[in-house]
Amino acid sequence: MTSKLKLSFVPDDKPVKLSVEPPPDVHRDLLDYAAVMARETGQAAPDPARLIAPMIQRFMATDRAFVRLRKARSRAE
Repeated sequence: MTSKLKLSFVPDDKPVKLSVEPPPDVHRDLLDYAAVMARETGQAAPDPARLIAPMIQRFMATDRAFVRLRKARSRAE
């Protein structure tokens, strides 16, 4: 059975260094997500830390209020 994960790959972009300290339950969820991705894609599980940026990016891209307000701000500038 194939599921519809919100992430299907982790882009290989040059990152900006940030320090993130997720709570233990979020870290466990990231480990689980990486394991599910590995099963779904047949590839090695990505480093859980590499999932954070694409997840945030996807979240912001699908947050309608954020997208709307961002467009309004850019038009005002």
